[in-house]
Amino acid sequence: MTASYWATPLIFLVDTFFSLYIFALVMRFLFQWSGADYQNPLSQFLIRITHPPLKFLRRLIPSFGRIDTAALVLMLGLQMVSGALIFLIRGLDALPSFPSVAIWAVAQLLEMVLNIYFYAILIRAVLSWVGPTRYNPAVSLLYSLTEPLLQTSRRLLPASGGMDFSPIIPIIGIQLAKMLLLPPLQQLAAVFN
Repeated sequence: MTASYWATPLIFLVDTFFSLYIFALVMRFLFQWSGADYQNPLSQFLIRITHPPLKFLRRLIPSFGRIDTAALVLMLGLQMVSGALIFLIRGLDALPSFPSVAIWAVAQLLEMVLNIYFYAILIRAVLSWVGPTRYNPAVSLLYSLTEPLLQTSRRLLPASGGMDFSPIIPIIGIQLAKMLLLPPLQQLAAVFN
């Protein structure tokens, strides 16, 4: 069996494990930033699994207001390591340059955040039709995460006829942000390569 036979499953494993942990860090960061319930069981789970490296980094990197700078640095660092490992596994002759990997990592993290908000707003809109209880830990966090965007949107697009159209503006904004921000970052990463 050739090396390329093992490359695809290995890339899948590296990408999956790194992405899951980075996702947990991003969710912790977003919940903290949006003021979600710290005592929520899901918040506690995210805190437990992400605390060890953040505890160490916070000694070196201070937070700025509500922005957990240590979490941002860890997310970016892990995304860069993931990208470098994937490039190595693919067997490319030379690793991309540091600026190229850094810009690629920023683009990946931005895409993850935009996807999280897109799906969170979409799920919340669907749940509003079903009418679940807000006391469910997952639904409570979903409301905490999406309410700042939807509250702003409600000022611009008030409910009419009993229908809440507030998810429309953030969903369109997120899709536009993906179209306008991600391609230039990807092109910039290619330039530095």
